Amino acid sequence: MVAASETNLQELLEGARQYRVPLYQRTYAWTAVQLERLWDDLVQIAEDRAADHRASHFIGSLVLAPSPSNGPTGVPEFLVVDGQQRLTTLTVLLAAIRDHRVATESSEHHERINELYLTNKFKPEAQRIKLVPTQADRPQYNALVDGTQPNGGSAVIDAYRFFRSRLVAADDPEDPHDIERLEDAVLRGLALVSVTAQAGDNAHRIFESLNNTGLRLTQGDLLRNYLFMRMPTRGEQVYESTWLPLQDSLSSDDLELLFWLDLVQQNPAHRQADTYAAQQQRLSKLHDEKDIEAEVLRFRRLGHLLRVILNPSLEPDAAVRLRLERLKAWGTTTVYPLLLRLLDLRERGEATSEQVAAGALYVESYLVRRLIVGRATQGINRILLSTVHEMPQDLPVEEAVRVYLSTGRKHYASDADVAAAVTTAPFYLTGRPNQRNLVLRWLEESYESKEPVALADLTIEHVLPQTLTDAWIAELGLTSDDDPEQVHAELVHTLPNLTLTGYNSVLSNSPFHVKREQLATSGLRMNQEIAKEDHWGPPELKARADRLASRITATWPGPVAGAPPAGGPNWPLLATALAVLTGDVGRGRVTTRSD
Repeated sequence: MVAASETNLQELLEGARQYRVPLYQRTYAWTAVQLERLWDDLVQIAEDRAADHRASHFIGSLVLAPSPSNGPTGVPEFLVVDGQQRLTTLTVLLAAIRDHRVATESSEHHERINELYLTNKFKPEAQRIKLVPTQADRPQYNALVDGTQPNGGSAVIDAYRFFRSRLVAADDPEDPHDIERLEDAVLRGLALVSVTAQAGDNAHRIFESLNNTGLRLTQGDLLRNYLFMRMPTRGEQVYESTWLPLQDSLSSDDLELLFWLDLVQQNPAHRQADTYAAQQQRLSKLHDEKDIEAEVLRFRRLGHLLRVILNPSLEPDAAVRLRLERLKAWGTTTVYPLLLRLLDLRERGEATSEQVAAGALYVESYLVRRLIVGRATQGINRILLSTVHEMPQDLPVEEAVRVYLSTGRKHYASDADVAAAVTTAPFYLTGRPNQRNLVLRWLEESYESKEPVALADLTIEHVLPQTLTDAWIAELGLTSDDDPEQVHAELVHTLPNLTLTGYNSVLSNSPFHVKREQLATSGLRMNQEIAKEDHWGPPELKARADRLASRITATWPGPVAGAPPAGGPNWPLLATALAVLTGDVGRGRVTTRSD
């Protein structure tokens, strides 16, 4: 049962009472957009009330619940189940009005506004401030109320500064009552509906029902709310010592990602959209407050590891850091459950950094080899998400990863698959552009040059250009039986015809002797190797394909011995068919489906 009534800020704040924002609420988050809208409404209602003192403007509801700690004596406490953003903003605005009027009128406004609306004078320190925000906002908010200099910045401080600047701009020296009218509008002109639950009602359940659409709170917010609802006696301490460091180290989206990754390690079928429901179902089986606290501690530990995955520069081990950097650059979050598992095992002393680096290298190898043989995306998310759940548990973790990826129809390309694909597969048409670029960059890094080149801004260059010219037909050195367009189609997008350069637009369709001169001046070892060739045709491409295949298989280890071949399309046949088809169309002939 709840009771609803229309009220205003003056009625809410006058008298000895305290409003506490529960731990399960999010921190203060209003930005200039919401503050500007409130200020515009406030200025308008102040003008309206100058003409009619009964004028008001409705700004929303406030849902309150009596605090379980209320007794027969002391200051009545209410939990702010919903509406804390509005209530915090309005009290910050009162503090800004107080300080402005003290600076421009009289010091008596400080004590008047504090005693009436912001503090419970003569009450114990724990009950002195009328509004108690979440712990993350308390130091700054309390400093504003007390008129002391707050430490650091926060959304609360930003709101205070916003209102101070607006008050200065709105204060007309020729109108001695304009700020007084604004104060009146704040206290009596802004209408709210106060909805108060009865003693004994579950405040979290009310809060959850008000926010169950998923539009107002993230799943991470809801899970935090649920956890601290389950810790009635230890919540404050655990929130400050454990949750706040976690919350400060990860963004809201990353927190939600953490809770999903935790689920996926046990069941890869969990959808990210159902994170809160699944975690709540799991946690509902815990009945001891200490068990809930242990879960918060575990989340904090995993959150620290996720932060390393998202920011590999934080990883102290160079080999592990390199693998984390590369897998992050690859751009698939489906590797995160496994990475979290590997780092967790190391954290618990069940794996070494060498094993973590080796396990991550097998994943990198798996991804690179699949891209090279033309299976960049097929089923990849399901396979990677299932790794932790399905990999063997009786092997060292790095070998378990390799065995899992090697068995079944996961298409971990063998050395033979790689050698065949490098020669014939249209690498430039496979996977994502950034992943193709990364493979070439990492191949260049495998030379371990003593004078490394900045590779990040280089783009992929076709040595044999995508547009076939007469000069390049001559360069290919074909016989009269060869079809230049078919040969071009078979070679142009293969890996041995590709390199990296910062002069892509300059080189363009230039003849090979022009490109060779430019490539010879490059700091890239792969370009220097190409520049050593006198010609660039099928023999040179085949020779480079063999060299690249050897480098790829040496750089990225393959599946365990005896794994089935990756298989895949017959690229030479498909390239030939494509060349014939596009050639016919290009010459204006009719090509039918049966052709």
